[in-house]
Amino acid sequence: MSQTEGVLREQRAAAGQVRRRRRLRLRFRHLLIVAFLAWYGWSYYNSPPLVWAYTLQALQTIISTLIYITISLLHFVALFWFLGRGRTYWIDPGETGITFDDYKGNDQVLEVARRIVTLLKGVKKFKEMGGEVSRGLLLVGPPGTGKSYLAQAIANEAGLPFAYCSAPSFQNMFFGVSNLRVMMLYRKARKKALEHGACIVFIDEIDAIGVARGGMGTFFGAGMGLLNELLLQLDPPKLEHRRWAKLLRRLGLRPKPGPQPIVFTIAATNLPEALDKALTRPGRLDRMITVDPPDNEGRAEVIRYYLSKVKHSPAINVKQLAAEMVGDTPAKIKHIINEAVVKAHFDGRDEITYEDIAYARDVHEWGLRQPIRDMLPEERKRIAYHEAGHTVAQMKLLPKYRVVKSTIVRHGRAYGFAAARPVVEQHIRSAEEILAHIQVNLASRAAEELFLKTKLVGVASDLANATQLARHYIGTWGMAGTLFSYAAFGEDKPDRELKQRINELLDEQLARVKEVLREEEALVHAVARELLAREELYGDDLEALARTYGRGPFPFLEERPIPSEQFEEQTEVAAAQDTPAAVTSSSEQTSIPVD
Repeated sequence: MSQTEGVLREQRAAAGQVRRRRRLRLRFRHLLIVAFLAWYGWSYYNSPPLVWAYTLQALQTIISTLIYITISLLHFVALFWFLGRGRTYWIDPGETGITFDDYKGNDQVLEVARRIVTLLKGVKKFKEMGGEVSRGLLLVGPPGTGKSYLAQAIANEAGLPFAYCSAPSFQNMFFGVSNLRVMMLYRKARKKALEHGACIVFIDEIDAIGVARGGMGTFFGAGMGLLNELLLQLDPPKLEHRRWAKLLRRLGLRPKPGPQPIVFTIAATNLPEALDKALTRPGRLDRMITVDPPDNEGRAEVIRYYLSKVKHSPAINVKQLAAEMVGDTPAKIKHIINEAVVKAHFDGRDEITYEDIAYARDVHEWGLRQPIRDMLPEERKRIAYHEAGHTVAQMKLLPKYRVVKSTIVRHGRAYGFAAARPVVEQHIRSAEEILAHIQVNLASRAAEELFLKTKLVGVASDLANATQLARHYIGTWGMAGTLFSYAAFGEDKPDRELKQRINELLDEQLARVKEVLREEEALVHAVARELLAREELYGDDLEALARTYGRGPFPFLEERPIPSEQFEEQTEVAAAQDTPAAVTSSSEQTSIPVD
């Protein structure tokens, strides 16, 4: 006990010393103030005008400093306020004008969207059942499939305010501004949600800021806190957002937060595998809809919809167009029909025809026709045999494709090309079909070695495509006698063993396509000869040549043969036309690029 009392006495003594020091400091400060006032009074008594001038100067200096500090703070606040305003476009309910009747081509996606609208409209009843409205939706699909279009339709059908923003617009060079933009966006969204019951925020290209955290690639995303702020705003804690309610809670008159505003976030991306897992976990973007290009019936529905908005010829066969536009997205179909309207307008016509649509598709896919008038005859011959090799290989090896055009006229960056389009929709390819596509790409080099006895520089893109297919054939798809996949390790460059196997496969396929061209030597010479004479051959021309000079079999040809004497008449008619007789969706095109 005595030791404890001694310790306590020491503590009290130390505390007393601290208090005495504080009193001493306080007294010394007071003494300084009193001394200054005494000195000021004595100086003023001796020379009043001079002291008064000094006083005014000191006050002026103090006031000027305060004004400078205030203006600097205002500049800083204004800078962050303007920088914090992201490029967000706000649309009030009903202003988009887009309804579910305008969304065509994908009934399954539309059904899911209708259910989301039903939940957003009946939030109160849904919550009475004990459920919670989903906070987010992720739209996944290639460009042009209508992801943003669908988001606008959802907002319009639900009768809710809609915010459209691009994910890269959140990024900023100043630290903290990106987070501020996200905070201001969702603060305004919650305010509108309290007024209208809910609000929809659409973020396009979310992979620009939502890439998985870790590594140097996320410096402007997760590394700067932008992704973290977005995650917080997508699933915020239960807080009170109304001012009067906040005041009541501070006074203790409102024990619990009020109803939380519903902000439904719709995000779109082409790279869902690159997103951070925290974005797609339940409670954030927990619903995912894959929006793919429409099938045959969907394309017909999209074509009818956009044709109904323009003046067109009743002779246009929508089913034929849908069958020819395999793989085309709604955005591409809309663009092609609009370009057809442009052509008809400059031709002085009031409505578009099938030929206008075919011409628009050709220009969109192959580029503008730009013939080189002073090309040497030897170069024209080289290009002709290059494209003849591709053309014959396509007709012989691709039974599900139809060659629609072969040309030695420059289009865009290509000196010539041979284009084939699918006649049926195909989603999965076999090993034999992959090898056939490799042979088609190598047919240009085979034709050069067989018929020109040389090698040309125009095979750069052909070799690149063939090498890429061979790499996947061996190292990804397990089609070359091994199930080992290089894709499991994320390797971009093949090692020495893979390079050797790819080279062996390419040499083997080059030998095979040479045998094909040797069997069809007469047809290769005929195609090259007609290309030199007419520069462009279309589907019907090539089919007639195949029936006349080819040994066959050619799977794409019709069963009804065309007599050889009709070939000259048919080719003359085709040469007078600006577009092929049948135009289909391009998915297999080989060309000589501009080096």
